[in-house]
Amino acid sequence: MVFRTEALTKVYATGETQVHALDHVDLELFEGELAVLLGASGSGKSTLLNILGGLDHASSGHVWFRDLELTAMRDRGLTRYRRDHVGFIFQFYNLVPSLSARENVKLVTDVAPNPMKAGDALEMVGLGHRLDHFPAELSGGEQQRVAIARAIAKQPEVLLCDEPTGALDSKTGVQVLEVLKEVNETIGTSIIVITHNAGIQAMAHRVVRLADGKIASVDVNDTRVAPHEIAW
Repeated sequence: MVFRTEALTKVYATGETQVHALDHVDLELFEGELAVLLGASGSGKSTLLNILGGLDHASSGHVWFRDLELTAMRDRGLTRYRRDHVGFIFQFYNLVPSLSARENVKLVTDVAPNPMKAGDALEMVGLGHRLDHFPAELSGGEQQRVAIARAIAKQPEVLLCDEPTGALDSKTGVQVLEVLKEVNETIGTSIIVITHNAGIQAMAHRVVRLADGKIASVDVNDTRVAPHEIAW
């Protein structure tokens, strides 16, 4: 098991109103799987991903990464956890415009404890020929693949993806999903993807649906399809 939550709750105060972004969530996610979190805006999926990634604190309850209890850790410990174990991919690529693709990836490899070479990571996502190009010289899909290369170059055990195809057209989105599938299958990285696109669930091992801060259902997918077969 890679993640386990127990009665995980996150409450935001808006004036005198309390918003339960997560409401006593019990969930198990497993090693080596590609899991998809589905839900409408406000369902709690981004909050859940942020807590799993050590970017946010729970209001109550517990969350474990393997045997490490994240909810018992202070900020410094969570920083080490993110550095050593987790890669992040977001909807917007967050590349440094003045740095080449290789240099953007090296931002991570220079601080990671056991990184792969920046060029090898870019080669893995099909950008070995674009090492010295700057973000402005790359398409949206290529920029997202640079962001994926940056995330996987640290060789994380877990890759957390927040709407990784949200800013892309369907053709380019399929290319990005193909890369995620390859990372999951060849490196064995556990991947969690949150998305509004219900079609992406067809390629997942496990599909978690959230509604109003609660788990609505968890399904194991025995008939996974390739990214190019997804109905967008």
